[in-house]
Amino acid sequence: MSTAIAEAASNAAVRQIIEARRAMSGALLPILHDIQHALGHIPADAVPMVAEALNLSRAEVHGVISYYHHFREQPAGRHVVQICRAEACQARGADALVAHAKSALDCDFHHTSADGAVTLEPVYCLGHCAVGPNIAIDDALFARVSPQRFDMLVAGKRGEQ
Repeated sequence: MSTAIAEAASNAAVRQIIEARRAMSGALLPILHDIQHALGHIPADAVPMVAEALNLSRAEVHGVISYYHHFREQPAGRHVVQICRAEACQARGADALVAHAKSALDCDFHHTSADGAVTLEPVYCLGHCAVGPNIAIDDALFARVSPQRFDMLVAGKRGEQ
């Protein structure tokens, strides 16, 4: 699909989402969530469309997008790896796992590995505090993740591509 066609489809999806939600009270967050769910990120072209529909400034919309780490302004990699940053996982070695993951993927949180395979994200509690450190890969939860297990799990996902 050409870039122009993809952009037109993306803009049409954004307009449809806006129209479905614009009349509700506090529509901004639900609209942004729906856009990200539909497109995998919130494209820059969506910001003025949302701002105009909700009578907000572009800066206000962008401020919400940049404030909440859940929102992405660029497409994610083929797989999203979330590492728990909550206190229980930190007490069980998550800081060392984070350092290893950043080194192994050669990217920081909120970025994607050079091969486009993995986007690295922090998450604040995956709900399995007693068996940390925990990670989620594409919504599948993994407990007691060591650096070696991290490498194995990521290699498996890269192999699936």
